[in-house]
Amino acid sequence: MATQYYTATSLDGFLADQDNSLGWLFEVDDEGRSEEITSAFLTGVGAMCMGATTYEWILANDEPNSWAKWYGDMPCWVFSHRELPAISGANLCFVSGDVEPVHKVMAEAAGDKNIWLVGGGELVGLFDDAGLLDEIIASIAPVTLGAGAPLLPRRILSSRMRLAEVERFGQFAMLTYRLT
Repeated sequence: MATQYYTATSLDGFLADQDNSLGWLFEVDDEGRSEEITSAFLTGVGAMCMGATTYEWILANDEPNSWAKWYGDMPCWVFSHRELPAISGANLCFVSGDVEPVHKVMAEAAGDKNIWLVGGGELVGLFDDAGLLDEIIASIAPVTLGAGAPLLPRRILSSRMRLAEVERFGQFAMLTYRLT
């Protein structure tokens, strides 16, 4: 079992632009493979978590039935310091505070599958701070944003990362790093 940060980023390291938009991401040619690649990734995932900003983006931008299509009844923990509306039919747990006890519960729920850290560079940073981040899988888009939500607002030196895989699909380069 691994705790994986699987995401897409601009070439200059931003998850979203200054307006929290992902419009730039959906304009990049993926040769129609993003859905296939994400579906394959999800077969190895048993639990996931995200921050409030990512969850709110999903609420504001996703089709009503997309959650069930993509995640089924996979358990998801949403870290937030405020009350958020639930998605009907989703297996959600709203939490706040330290990531370590939540990670333990997620690991139990995931069984022999992986934990996916969906979004939120700061949240992923907290998992890394606690020594709980095993992989970073980043699909890099040929776009520069200049500012926005950073991929990971932490310093992780190359001595801790090992490049495990490189894949190209359309204009994306997907890099998988294992952390030590």
